[in-house]
Amino acid sequence: MTERESTAGSGGGGSAGKYTEPIKTTKTPRIGKSFTSRNPTPIGAIGLVFIVALLFAAFNASKLPLIGGGTEYTAIFSESANLKEGDDVRIAGVKVGDVSTVSVNNNKVRVTFTVKNGFVGDRSTVDIKLRTLLGAKYLAIDSIGSKSQNAGSVITQDRTTSPFDVYPAFTALTNTVDNINTAQLQKALGVLADDFRGTPSTVGPVVQGLSRLSTTIASRDLELRTLLSRANQVTGVLAARDADLQKLLSDGNLLLDELNQRRDTIHSLLINTQVLSAQLSGLVDDNQKTLGPLLNNLDTLLTLLKNNEDSLNRGLALLGPFYRVFNNVIGNGRWFDNYIYNLNGAGVVGLLAGSLGGS
Repeated sequence: MTERESTAGSGGGGSAGKYTEPIKTTKTPRIGKSFTSRNPTPIGAIGLVFIVALLFAAFNASKLPLIGGGTEYTAIFSESANLKEGDDVRIAGVKVGDVSTVSVNNNKVRVTFTVKNGFVGDRSTVDIKLRTLLGAKYLAIDSIGSKSQNAGSVITQDRTTSPFDVYPAFTALTNTVDNINTAQLQKALGVLADDFRGTPSTVGPVVQGLSRLSTTIASRDLELRTLLSRANQVTGVLAARDADLQKLLSDGNLLLDELNQRRDTIHSLLINTQVLSAQLSGLVDDNQKTLGPLLNNLDTLLTLLKNNEDSLNRGLALLGPFYRVFNNVIGNGRWFDNYIYNLNGAGVVGLLAGSLGGS
């Protein structure tokens, strides 16, 4: 608080007195502390927690609600059928996600997959289907049900289907047949047939038939091995050309799409042509009474011109010199330019004289 002195006069005598007037001053209070004066320990802890949360979100971006890969589901299959992580998940042929993991659990195959921007009903079925001729697979979802499938509920095996994979089975058959010792098999079946010779009549023919079967297999051993080896080579070549075949099938799909688009255009063209034909037919019907006599008269005119073709040609030939001379008469201006022979005094007198003498 400060004091201020002032002088006040009273009456007219000029006497003066002093007094002090208190002046109040207000200080602005500080709001909080400055950043540099704060304790760095809680600031560092908060920053560390924020960085850890940011790293966790970065490593799990695919599971985030807005930018993630979608909703994750789990299905149980009897076998994997060569389904791999990253294969497509499709609904009505349209890709809506990817296969996340394929694992074995209690003699069953557990497949987790994600679906984004697709509806999966609570009674949907999931099938492993063939994507290419060389064994590539994808998950096909037949979305059934009025409610959405609970993401935490497993799709049981009674709602899934696994296909039979031909290529691995055929390769396994080739390896199994290749490892069979046909000579030992023939010898073993021959010994078995000899041991059963004294058995009842119903058993003997069966064993003898087995012996003959083994003999046939042994005699065709080389051909069977060659056949299976060639088949294995063919499947190997097809597997090596998997990318080319996929591109061929993809280009075939593009060609079919283009043909479908052209089909709509051609269909529209045919419809419009049919409409035009109907309009022309109506036009001809409406003008039949007028067109009929017109065509008849035109035919008569053409016949007349044809019959007089020689006369017309002769007339046109004679008109040529006339029009040439006539053009010379009127072609020099707005007057007739002509020449009359012997038009003078002597000529007129001679003409008159000749006329009078003749009369």
